[in-house]
Amino acid sequence: QVQLVESGGGLVQAGGSLRLSCAASVSIFSATVMGWYRQAPGKQRELVATIFRAGGKNYAESVKGRFTISRDTTENTVYLQMNSLKPEDTAVYVCNGNYLGASGLLNDYWGQGTQVTVSS
Repeated sequence: QVQLVESGGGLVQAGGSLRLSCAASVSIFSATVMGWYRQAPGKQRELVATIFRAGGKNYAESVKGRFTISRDTTENTVYLQMNSLKPEDTAVYVCNGNYLGASGLLNDYWGQGTQVTVSS
C-alpha cells in the first residue's frame, strides 16, 4: 500500500556530494519515522539517518557532520544530503518508512535502493 522510490545515486569522487531523494506514495506524516539505510557487499545493512514525524533526527556516528536528512512534506519526499563523501560510503542506499497499518500494527516499507559509489 505504501511505495517508496529512491533517486539521486551516482558516482562521485571522494570529498564530493550527492543528494538522495525518497518519494513516498502517501503523506510522510503517516509514518512514525523514516530513514535511510545502506548496504555494501559483504557488510550488514547499516542505519544511516532517521527523521521522526515531529522532525527530530538521528545519525550514525560514521556520517555525523557530513550527512543531513530532511523532508519536503508538500512533495512527500525525504532527502539525504551527503557531503564530504568517502569511499567507505559506497553502498546501495535504501529508503525506509515505518507506518501504522490497517491492522493497527506498525509495518516497515522499503524502497528499491539507489547505488552510491565514491571513488578514491
